[in-house]
Amino acid sequence: MLFMMLVKASKNSEAGKLPSVELMEEMKKYNEKLVKAGVRVLAKGLHPTSNAIRLSFPKPGEKPVMTEGPFTDTKDLIAGFILIDVNSREEAIEWAMQMPDPQGYGEGQIELRQVFE
Repeated sequence: MLFMMLVKASKNSEAGKLPSVELMEEMKKYNEKLVKAGVRVLAKGLHPTSNAIRLSFPKPGEKPVMTEGPFTDTKDLIAGFILIDVNSREEAIEWAMQMPDPQGYGEGQIELRQVFE
């Protein structure tokens, strides 16, 4: 079963502020643990939305409307993701619970979503 751990954006990640060296090391160890267990498929961080483009489709059948970032409502934004392949929802939750605070400033939030296969 594929699950994606979506790391939600924060004011700091949208400002391009990187986590501390200590947190980067904790995340590296966490990712190595996922790899060693054979469950990590892919893990990537995303640039802030100041470099993003959003396409919306307000009228069916017509061309999309393009909006350039930055986008202001950080609660709806993603800063990165880890894709894992596990045997159950419970195992995915166990792995997600082991992730260090991905923002490191008390702002971290992870959304766990199953991928359609």
